[in-house]
Amino acid sequence: MKTIDLVKEGKLLPCAPDVCQECATKHDPEQPHNQQSLYWQYKFYQQNSRWPKWEDALSHCTPAIQDYWRDSLKKRGVMI
Repeated sequence: MKTIDLVKEGKLLPCAPDVCQECATKHDPEQPHNQQSLYWQYKFYQQNSRWPKWEDALSHCTPAIQDYWRDSLKKRGVMI
């Protein structure tokens, strides 16, 4: 049986037009990308040759939103 390296050989189908084109999730543009989205993870990996972190999902947000999300994630035991 032939196996493929999904990261290197796989293709992402376009996501729906009414969702974020980076993470394929419906969210307000000022909010972070869905770091748990497989679409986001594979798209990011294909573009950056590494898996995304929460900081990557937050990078386009304002400092206030970034602080809010960092605090909220920390309260839930997510270390970023």
